[in-house]
Amino acid sequence: MDIFFITKGIVIGILASVPLGPVGVVCIQRTLNRGRLNGFASGMGAAFADTVFAIIAVLGLTFIINFVEEHQTWFKMIGGVLLILIGFRIFYTNPVVQIRRQRKNKNSIFEDFLSVFLLTLTNPLAVFIFIAVFASLGILAEEMNYFVAFCIVLGINLGAALYWFSLSSLINAFRNKFRLKSLWWINKIAGLSIILFGIAALISLLFP
Repeated sequence: MDIFFITKGIVIGILASVPLGPVGVVCIQRTLNRGRLNGFASGMGAAFADTVFAIIAVLGLTFIINFVEEHQTWFKMIGGVLLILIGFRIFYTNPVVQIRRQRKNKNSIFEDFLSVFLLTLTNPLAVFIFIAVFASLGILAEEMNYFVAFCIVLGINLGAALYWFSLSSLINAFRNKFRLKSLWWINKIAGLSIILFGIAALISLLFP
């Protein structure tokens, strides 16, 4: 494998994950309420969605990019609604119940992964962000062979995984310092923030 392209991919994966936004808020909230594994699984949902976008961008799949451009209004609408639903669910989450479920191992890691994966997929404009980044780094689809593309995409997934593992581990390190009342407020603030993200996404449809 070409370490140079994998390293480039790792840098891109980290940079693509750093902006917190609603996904970061969900990851932090789930880490505090359910534990590091749930927070990391949520982050990996975003990482795998970004990997899908990176594959589309790096291979220059024009028909998919055109589909995204033509239906971006629907993607935004679905994404906005999903954010509002997730926000309300977090807002009304009882931290006591979450902690009890976690102790009994009733939290579904796959559900946490899938929910964020689908949420991130509703923001396909990320494809164009990857295209811009690839262009700025001189990674052009027409000069790409499958081996180089694989190395870059692998690096992006590794970089994103490294970021979400680091974030969930850091938050988890301070988890025991939060009391139930603090977790209650975190749920309220996180839920409200995500609801506002969703409302902003729907409002943006009125101003194309």
